[in-house]
Amino acid sequence: MDIEVRFSELDPYGHLNHAVYATYFETARVIALREVDLDLVALAADGHQFVVTQLVLDYKRPAVAHDVVTVTTEVGEMKRASTIWNQHMVRGEELLATATVRSAITDERGKPVRPPAWVFERLAPLVRS
Repeated sequence: MDIEVRFSELDPYGHLNHAVYATYFETARVIALREVDLDLVALAADGHQFVVTQLVLDYKRPAVAHDVVTVTTEVGEMKRASTIWNQHMVRGEELLATATVRSAITDERGKPVRPPAWVFERLAPLVRS
């Protein structure tokens, strides 16, 4: 996913605000899910949800206004009721940040559950070991 850094997302030093990185990474995960036909609204209607339980961001280089950054998203691990996502943000060939996201799969009450088999089947194209 490509995103152009907007002026309103900058901190006082002219860098992309640290909190916005999390938003960019989340947006990329949602788009990746849609691309494998796992719409979060439809998943919730089926009684399941992905809940972020851990987010680790590692900042390498700042992004600045008008940079076009690319966020790549892959699933590094799938367990019975959780996934680990690995993401990278680059500007051209330059690594700007990484994210590791642990996500639980829960029912509508937030209780961890094993999802139907079709959820992991649809996630399979995103899996990179």
